[in-house]
Amino acid sequence: MLRWPRWSAEPSVRRGRLLLWPAGAVVGVAAEWRLSGWADPGSWVPDLLTGWAMIGCGLAGWARRPESRSGPLLATAGFAWFVPDFTTTGAGLLGWLAAHALYLHRGPLVQLVLTYPRGRIHGRAEGAVVAAVWGSRVGTVALAAGLVAVAVCGYVRATGGERRMRRSALQATALFAAGTAAIASVRFAVPGPATDAATLLAYEVMLCALAAGLLIGLVRWPWERAEVADLVVELGQARSSTLRDELARALGDPSLQVGYWLPEAASFVDAAGHPLAVPGPGSGRSATVVERDGQPLAVLVHDPAVLGDPGLAEAVSSAAGLAADNARLQAEVRSSLAEIAASRQRILAAGDEERRRLERRLRDGAQRRLGDLAETLRLARRSAAGPGTAERISRAELQLARTQEDLGRLARGLHPRQLSEQGLGAALAALAGDFPLPVDLAVPVTRTSPAVAACVYFICSEALANVAKHASASRVQISVTPRGGGITVEVSDDGAGGADPRGRGIRGLADRVETLGGTLTVTSAPGQGTLLTAVIPDGAEPP
Repeated sequence: MLRWPRWSAEPSVRRGRLLLWPAGAVVGVAAEWRLSGWADPGSWVPDLLTGWAMIGCGLAGWARRPESRSGPLLATAGFAWFVPDFTTTGAGLLGWLAAHALYLHRGPLVQLVLTYPRGRIHGRAEGAVVAAVWGSRVGTVALAAGLVAVAVCGYVRATGGERRMRRSALQATALFAAGTAAIASVRFAVPGPATDAATLLAYEVMLCALAAGLLIGLVRWPWERAEVADLVVELGQARSSTLRDELARALGDPSLQVGYWLPEAASFVDAAGHPLAVPGPGSGRSATVVERDGQPLAVLVHDPAVLGDPGLAEAVSSAAGLAADNARLQAEVRSSLAEIAASRQRILAAGDEERRRLERRLRDGAQRRLGDLAETLRLARRSAAGPGTAERISRAELQLARTQEDLGRLARGLHPRQLSEQGLGAALAALAGDFPLPVDLAVPVTRTSPAVAACVYFICSEALANVAKHASASRVQISVTPRGGGITVEVSDDGAGGADPRGRGIRGLADRVETLGGTLTVTSAPGQGTLLTAVIPDGAEPP
């Protein structure tokens, strides 16, 4: 939307506007008396009412919307309507102007409909059309076509709230152009005095209806509030710090300030946290306080003329209140998300710690006792009395060795001892060494946090388990490299592909990675192998 200045509302301007009412009445009466001398009421009454309608509607719209130029333009068209009636005057210059001013009223009318409701020209096309129309004798049909074309172009190029304004201008232009083109077509098709009189009356009725409709639009259509309505939508997608700029733009008051209430300080502050003083009486500034449940929420410090309309003030207050609520809700959501993330990290850390505890219990308890049992069996086999007894003891030793191997894999699955004692590289090397397929391992990372190291290890462990179960691969590649302030883990194979990223194992890995603030992706086209990539934020460094 374009920001445009408001017209001054000084007392002298208001007094001058009031004087235009009797001036319009006097000019109209004088023009009709000079033209016909009251001889033919059927001719001068519609002519007088048409000029008065445009002057009256224009002055009323000017008083209601002083910031818009539509009212002054409509009043100017009304005064210009009476100028040709002075053709019989004896004044030379005035008579010459009147004789050449038959179409003078079309200039302000064309500018009005093209720029309604603001009344300001935007763009070279509008300016060229208005300049060509003022006082010219451009053909009416050609004029109508040109007006519609310019209005359509302005509407198509506009966006947002400006397009809504342009739509109103397009509607007003289309009505004016259709009426004038229809009247001109009838005059061309059926020439004659009777047609001229009938079409003139129709033209006068159209001008009166157009003036009344434009006035109703200025008075009743809340186009300022519509800007604020657009602002409410925009604030839902914008940062709360833009509230002051957006309100200042919508209201045309660059000096507008927005303050937020701090209950603990019992004062208002701006978006930067600086104290904002509320102006007192006689300061030349106004303050609109936004309240919620009887408690102050925000304050708008603005020019007194900006929010003179109570309805507009209420709409702006609602927008400010919505923005403040939006900022508060966003802060609450951010706090909740931070708490959820911290909770997930605590759960993950607790789970890893429980894995370490179980691994230590297995290593120090069951595995140690099984080791003692294996030593006892070896001693018993050496002192066995017969070959049958020795054979049974050997079978028991074999079963015990398998049990110890299974228990060791279970302990490593819970938490690998090498990861805590020797680091990530050694743990991954041990994992790759136990894998039945060749594994190309590249781990240039030397330092990382325990949580990230555990995450990387379990990613590789789960990926290798999936390869062994489903991939039918011949080779696996594992790469763990520092990149962009984090660690990138890539596990790829040359197997059958087609892995489901929604599987429970991969989904569990994704949850672990996301808990640390990272991302995990799986690329697995059928017949082209599988690539698992995880990016984890960390302060790891290359060797």
